[in-house]
Amino acid sequence: MSGDGGGTRVGFIGLGDMGAPMAKKLLDWSGGLTVCDTRPEAVQPFTDAGAEAAGSPAELAAKCGVICIAVVNDQQVRTVLTGENGVLSAAAPGTVVAVHSTIGDESAVEFARLCAERGVELVDAPISGGAAGANSGRLAVMAGGSESAVAAVREPFGCFADLVVHAGAVGAGTRMKLARNLLHFISFTAATEAQRLAEAAGLDITALGKVVRHSDAVTGGAGSIMLRDTTAPIEEGDFWLPILTHVRELGEKDLSLALGLGGRVGTELPLAALALARFGDGLGVGQGEISATWESAAPAQRDSPGTEQASRGSIAGQEGTAAGRQDAGPTAQNDSKESE
Repeated sequence: MSGDGGGTRVGFIGLGDMGAPMAKKLLDWSGGLTVCDTRPEAVQPFTDAGAEAAGSPAELAAKCGVICIAVVNDQQVRTVLTGENGVLSAAAPGTVVAVHSTIGDESAVEFARLCAERGVELVDAPISGGAAGANSGRLAVMAGGSESAVAAVREPFGCFADLVVHAGAVGAGTRMKLARNLLHFISFTAATEAQRLAEAAGLDITALGKVVRHSDAVTGGAGSIMLRDTTAPIEEGDFWLPILTHVRELGEKDLSLALGLGGRVGTELPLAALALARFGDGLGVGQGEISATWESAAPAQRDSPGTEQASRGSIAGQEGTAAGRQDAGPTAQNDSKESE
């Protein structure tokens, strides 16, 4: 199972939009690369570049000690593993199979059990970073599996990823990916809400998009607050209390102003309203005065033309106090003051 370079031969099954650029990064792998895909046109560039081609997952598995699978869904992974001429019909004991597809975490556990019956280890290893990350070799891999199995795949993973996180036992990698994508797609939904508000207010939403991409590249976006090791409420004297209290005050202010604008231009902002209600508790610092005041106000009052100006006046003193606390203490990596 070794190529001329002396390392473990790697097999790659699934040469689609993500699999192809990932596999391309393995062309120079010391142990050699074997690829497999149902489409001959997807395989051809790899054989032209020196990789071997396998006619089936079983043929590939017979040659490779590490097998990467990047297909579409749970059923395709199952077919690759257990179908006719599947990986498990030919993989030798000790082979490590890495599933990069985003599948159900329970499926990952089941597939690991099926692999274990053949002496094969499975790592659920979903990826984050998209085609851009795959092409640049800067993917993040969230790996679930035994210490030994994850150790066996770290080096080949390093060809296409610059962050490999061992999330825990089998299934943990997938659970981490689901949490990561929860943020991703809720953020997309929030972006559409922001676009509707901007459009209703007569703004150029493509220009707004440029501002968002620019500032998130600088501040880290939503990930910039994900620095604590617990979601529990923050106690007095904790390093993060003044920092995240300041973030809450800025966030509640801006959310209330956006909701006020939405009321005036006739645009419903359900995610913004939910965010205002839950922001402080989510940060671990509790609900702030602006959120509490907003919830207690009558709908007509919240949507009145004077809401924005009233909100500005009500938080002026809070901003000064929060800024003083922030200047006196340590600063977080997140730069929430960017919203100012």
